[in-house]
Amino acid sequence: MADATASFKDVPELFEVELGEALTARTESLATFRELGPPDLCHIVKSTGRTGQRDIGSYHFVSGVDASSSASLAAYINSLTYSIEDNSAWFSKSTAWKVRNGCYCCFNAFSRVDIRVDVKIPGGVVAYVVDLRGERHEATPEMWQETYLSALLRAILYSDDPTYCLIPITTIEGELRFLQAAEALFMKGWQVGSDPEIQVATVVSNHLTAGVMKYFSDSGRCQPAANLFEKLAAREPEIASLLARSYIGMNEEVKAVQIMSAAMKHTPHSYTLLHVQSDFLRSKGRPDWALKLAREAVNCAPSEFVTWEKLTELYIDIKDYESALLTLNSCPMFTFNGRDAHLHLPFQRQIGDILPEKIKSDDDVADPALLRLPAPGLRGTWARAYSLLTRLVSDIGWDELLKTRSVVFVMEEEYRMQKAQADIQKVVTTNGGRDVNKDVTVIHEDGSVTAGSATLADDDASTRGMSSPLSESESKPEIENGLNVSAIPIIRVSSESDTEREIAESTRNGIAEQDEATESASVQGMTLEKPVQAAAGEEPEPSQLSNSSQETFSFTNKRLCERWLDNLFMVLYEDLRVWTIFRAEVAHFKTQHVAYRKTGLEWEILGDLGIRLHHKEEAKEAYQRCLDTSRYSQKPWAKLLEMYAEEGDITRTIQAAIRVAAYQYADYTEMTYPTLIARCFFKLGQIHGHAKISFTLLSMGLPDPILKIMDSYLQYGKTFKVEGYDF
Repeated sequence: MADATASFKDVPELFEVELGEALTARTESLATFRELGPPDLCHIVKSTGRTGQRDIGSYHFVSGVDASSSASLAAYINSLTYSIEDNSAWFSKSTAWKVRNGCYCCFNAFSRVDIRVDVKIPGGVVAYVVDLRGERHEATPEMWQETYLSALLRAILYSDDPTYCLIPITTIEGELRFLQAAEALFMKGWQVGSDPEIQVATVVSNHLTAGVMKYFSDSGRCQPAANLFEKLAAREPEIASLLARSYIGMNEEVKAVQIMSAAMKHTPHSYTLLHVQSDFLRSKGRPDWALKLAREAVNCAPSEFVTWEKLTELYIDIKDYESALLTLNSCPMFTFNGRDAHLHLPFQRQIGDILPEKIKSDDDVADPALLRLPAPGLRGTWARAYSLLTRLVSDIGWDELLKTRSVVFVMEEEYRMQKAQADIQKVVTTNGGRDVNKDVTVIHEDGSVTAGSATLADDDASTRGMSSPLSESESKPEIENGLNVSAIPIIRVSSESDTEREIAESTRNGIAEQDEATESASVQGMTLEKPVQAAAGEEPEPSQLSNSSQETFSFTNKRLCERWLDNLFMVLYEDLRVWTIFRAEVAHFKTQHVAYRKTGLEWEILGDLGIRLHHKEEAKEAYQRCLDTSRYSQKPWAKLLEMYAEEGDITRTIQAAIRVAAYQYADYTEMTYPTLIARCFFKLGQIHGHAKISFTLLSMGLPDPILKIMDSYLQYGKTFKVEGYDF
């Protein structure tokens, strides 16, 4: 157990059991780092200077520190010497701890090495490089430039991750240095990897370009980005897509169109350029024209998920839902590689009394049915594909989506019936000269055996399989992995809780109004047939796919549904089932004039569920109800902050921003930009101006520490001349 007087005042550090174990662990795990790598590690050794007193080792994580030289990293370690807690009093004899030495580790995502700076106090500074094998090398100026840009990209791209402690670019000079490094290393940007939805990182699709676009787009300042891409486009024509996107962000649409037109002559097969044009036409209300460009982008990059995703979105825009579902089924799916995280256990800092206590309470528990929802666990291409599927069901409803699915995909029942018919044909063929109208033994698709006319029996089987009610044996659902996958039952209030049982009983007794209780139950009465599992099953034989005179339908115009899409339908069903139960409960309690209660965590999960299913108003209500509980959580405030900013509600936006800022301060996220609060403030600033935001803050009578934090966002806007700063 570390001495309390050995702790830093404002740094969430972790103490070692054995001195140096954090550095050893980082060296051993270097080969496992992915793409941009983890946050920087700062290892500190503290000593009292007394003989026999054991030194203490601690470490913490940080991102965004200026890593352009050994001097800047050494300065950070030196600044920690003034942060050790001083709890001694005049009458105490507590030992004074001091920083004896430190080691700052920063991962270079370009060269895949770890830059380390050892600092001895007092003493010298030693900088060196540790490669993936743990061997030491000398640090070159090129490596320092790569390391500096790697650190900034982590800070910018991971700014929305609450587990990352970030320090931003705070001056015009710092931004210029960032642009200079980006220009020098731009052609090597593909080496740092790309978003999980991109299969192959290119010179225009990688973390470097994503970082530059995010940094300048979030504040509406695309001019510096355009200047950068203007210089680079002369060397690489494909960069014209980024240049055009920057000019569109500056509302220089004529200039952007001219650039796209000229670039198409040099790089007609660039899918990124085609996507920029497609997005522009889509924004102008011409999805039909945009669709043609999206199709060409698929032809140019058929192995990229984003091209198929764009085409699916446009099919939905023009309401061609069958083509949208077929296109979604064709999307290539990639393994998701998460970012390198770190163990982060911040010590909470209170700023005023505006946050609830960070203690475990009854509002931190939830019904297992809500906790087991699979959709929140989707990542990468699976999450993006699921978003498209929820957009489809939002547009046309569950019933129509199921009908569309059965039209374009081979359903399992059809496949089994077709195989049964093929078996019957073999039996008939084996009989040779027998009259097919004579009595024969017929094996039906449901497994029953009867005697009768082969032709009639076969036709009857086809008819029964398509239109007649299912027999008792057919109506039994198949169970796979604990889920009913052959038939989705009528969605009704389940018996998982007393509340749900009460509603079910009340509904049966006619207490609840039928129209209100079923208003949101858009998925009741639906049955979901399980499509053929193409990934695991066999392709239908040609004889089964052919159009026979004995058959009333064929598979020639149908596709096999991919297993991952079939699984997403089940994920969507689970979301819809829970949402329907929730809305039925709300309707029931309203008719009974009884308060409807949930825990804080349950309201938060239901809010997320509403966002996924595109029920924005109901989601907002759920997040607002979560705020009435004692749950310690930043998410509902952050979600409401985005919603209020989108609506232009300046007072509520500021109130939500104050809470989000307090949570971030408590968790040591000391970053002004790019953050969610900055994006929302700048969005409001474009409408109302920063002066109105400033006056609204003053009128709230906030404590000085909170007012200072909120004012920092406006000061950033003034420094970098964000739109709205001057009115």
